[in-house]
Amino acid sequence: MHAGALLADELQRQVGRGDILLALPAGGVPVGYAVARRLGIPLDIVIVRKIQIPWNTEAGFGAVAWDGSMVLNQTLVTELGLTSNQIEESISRTRQIVSERTQKFRGNRPLPNLRDHVILIVDDGLASGYTMAAAVESIGKQEPQEVIVAVPTGSREAVQLISSKADLVVCLNIRVGPVFAVADAYKEWYDLSDEGVIQYLRP
Repeated sequence: MHAGALLADELQRQVGRGDILLALPAGGVPVGYAVARRLGIPLDIVIVRKIQIPWNTEAGFGAVAWDGSMVLNQTLVTELGLTSNQIEESISRTRQIVSERTQKFRGNRPLPNLRDHVILIVDDGLASGYTMAAAVESIGKQEPQEVIVAVPTGSREAVQLISSKADLVVCLNIRVGPVFAVADAYKEWYDLSDEGVIQYLRP
């Protein structure tokens, strides 16, 4: 993927190579694959999922990571007027999806040892940033030497959010405006299937 190649070039300029690359399926996997190949580092994945708004499954009010770590957009929760039951039901459903996807993509393969390593977390972009925030929080618990988030594009607000949590954010294309969708920043965009993710992860 062209975006991954450009991102790898920028990472080489700013940070060298890193030790381990963790991509967020599905969209982050092709980008991460291209970056990992260019930098010559191992590619792995971590499963994170947005917590869907009950009446709008395309949008989320937070995210859950594979280890149960959760980040909520408290401002949005208040604006939406979500009840405690709605919040808990959405979180429970998301945790189940994360568990199923972790089993599907990782099986019983454990996460690599991240302690004292420079970790690159790659996705195809940052919309709200909360999915990446949950990933950064979870990975931070493993005591890495440094956590670097790398994405081809992102909204200004999301980049600011992640910059407060990660050691470094590398974003090639920062967008401003009231509405941002990651797909809008790409000339060619497609949804990667689960089988497509698995293909990228095969040795």
